[in-house]
Amino acid sequence: MSEKYKIRDQNKLHFLTFTVKDWIDIFIDDNYKMIIIKSLNFCQQNKGMEIFGYCIMSTHIHIIARVKENYRLSDCIRDFKKYTSKAIIKHICQKDKSGGMALIDNFGNKRAAKSGKDRYTFWKEGNHPVEITSNKFFDQKLEYIHNNPVKALLVERPEDYLYSSARNYAGLENHLAIEMEIVRMVTYK
Repeated sequence: MSEKYKIRDQNKLHFLTFTVKDWIDIFIDDNYKMIIIKSLNFCQQNKGMEIFGYCIMSTHIHIIARVKENYRLSDCIRDFKKYTSKAIIKHICQKDKSGGMALIDNFGNKRAAKSGKDRYTFWKEGNHPVEITSNKFFDQKLEYIHNNPVKALLVERPEDYLYSSARNYAGLENHLAIEMEIVRMVTYK
């Protein structure tokens, strides 16, 4: 992993990207999106995660988050990815055997199966963490996240996309609560 993309301060605000292996369009199915939502909610309730922005696209997820004191962002991310990977793979295997098994083959990990590790790899390695160091950078990343569905031609307005914090910021109901306090920090020089 690149030295550039590491979480150095576990409690700072970070822009994170979680990408599905081989950019597979798994999150076109709302059932898989809801696994992500439920897991993020669990992380908020039990792992000290504070989410300030998010968007679930078909092949990846963007999040702006931090964890409270006495928690580690790296641990939270590890647990989130481990749980969601297993839950989604299990859901795929329980689906119609023909469609589900064809899809599951995309996540096969023959080398890991031989070594006794997990048979499937759902997430690409890493999470591309970028520390949020200024108010301007926070605003840029939040706008980027919220405009992803618009750029992908899924909706006309960011707040119309059901799996994004743009709804929260627009005052609309949403599947996941986020931290609505305005994040403002000292700008680094």
